[in-house]
Amino acid sequence: MGRTVVVVGGGYGGASVARALDERADVVLVEPRDAFVQNAVAMRALARPEWADSMFFPYDRLLERGRVVRDRAVSVDPGGVELASGERLAADHVVIATGSAYPSPFKIEADDSATAREEILRIHKDLAAADRVLVVGAGPVGLELAGEAKAVWPDKRITIVDPAERLLPAFQDELRADLHRHLDELGVDLRLGTTVEMPPTEPGRAGTFTVSSGDGPVTADIWFRAHGVTVDTAHLGPELSAALTPGGLLRVTENLNVAGHATVHAVGDVTDLPEAKMAGNAMQHAEVVAKNVIAALDGEEPTAVYRPSPIPFVLLPLGPDRGVGQVPSPDGPVVLPAAAVGEYKGADLFTGRFNDLFGTSLPVPA
Repeated sequence: MGRTVVVVGGGYGGASVARALDERADVVLVEPRDAFVQNAVAMRALARPEWADSMFFPYDRLLERGRVVRDRAVSVDPGGVELASGERLAADHVVIATGSAYPSPFKIEADDSATAREEILRIHKDLAAADRVLVVGAGPVGLELAGEAKAVWPDKRITIVDPAERLLPAFQDELRADLHRHLDELGVDLRLGTTVEMPPTEPGRAGTFTVSSGDGPVTADIWFRAHGVTVDTAHLGPELSAALTPGGLLRVTENLNVAGHATVHAVGDVTDLPEAKMAGNAMQHAEVVAKNVIAALDGEEPTAVYRPSPIPFVLLPLGPDRGVGQVPSPDGPVVLPAAAVGEYKGADLFTGRFNDLFGTSLPVPA
């Protein structure tokens, strides 16, 4: 049996599965970017520009045996991948890890890290100059941005608007109470259960405006759209497109095979698993897929399974020293104190973990 594994997408799940398979298979990682982007750093880098250098991890040390092809997949089928350059990569196993798109600057669109870094620094300047900030969306991304900005500029007036009646409704009441307390102490104007008129300016660009909301007018000097995930499955060929749900997600088995295809696997946001689209979940998917691919290459039956936790998980820093979190345990959900959130994530935003993965030594700013 051949041992070529083509991994499409070098994000959290794709980079992890490529690294895990590197010693046992002939790995080809297809990724249009020149560096892995640690999206969790974006919110802090917008407030603290010295963090922009800790967002981008070059791929050149990720694989020792395999290779990274900087190109874009235009068609993926069970036998390989067609690239935008016209090249075809034949594969014995395909791993689909193309992830999702999210509004800039929380996921940067640029494929080269220099351009992406400059965009982060440009938005930082506009944000720093703004007295009033509007964030549309009260999910983890919008909340984290507000917390990071308030940690640097405590007098900046920040309004968060969301049509949902409750913050993070899937989580424990204790976590929500902690979150409201932090936001109140930070002086964030939180408007739940209401909508806001679309601002006339581009998100992330300076420009004073006043818009109406269900709770009265909002005047701001810059705004951010912190909602709207779009899953990237447009590159799938006809055979694999047949496995898509009406919502555009890939149906997967408990072994994380694409339904109906024993040698095609999927990890991360593209899967139809009933769980949040989170980096941590994608990296757990990668562990399962790597075990099953190795078993198949060794002529054994793949037996590793992935079962989503019924207890939702979140680590949500609100700056380096604040935050809320919830983790699963055998006894049920455990709500974490702010100090634990800072220790696990807030202090370095997992920079050390990704330095280990990519063989780099990016700094953790003080």
